[in-house]
Amino acid sequence: MTTGTNPHLILLRERLAPLEALELDIVDESHLHAGHSGNPGNASHFRATIVAECFNNRPMIAQHRLVYDLLRDLIPHPIHALALTTRAPSKGNL
Repeated sequence: MTTGTNPHLILLRERLAPLEALELDIVDESHLHAGHSGNPGNASHFRATIVAECFNNRPMIAQHRLVYDLLRDLIPHPIHALALTTRAPSKGNL
C-alpha cells in the first residue's frame, strides 16, 4: 500500500473499506496533473488496484460501479480522477 500526506487518500481508503478488499493499492498521482486545465482547485488524481471477494461473478463494469457508487459524492471534487484495476481473487494475479 502506498501512504502519503494527501488527506484525500485517507478519505478514499475509508470509503472503500466496505469492499473488504484483500488487496488495496492506491497511488497518489496528483503531482503528475498539477495545473492542468481539467483539474480546477488541484483536486486529487489516484490509481487504485482492488482485489475483493465482492467482485466474484461480476463483470468489470459492475466491479467499477461498486467502487464508484462508494465515491459518488467525492468525484469530481475533491477526487478529480481515479484509474481503476479491479478483480476477484479467483482471477489470479493481474
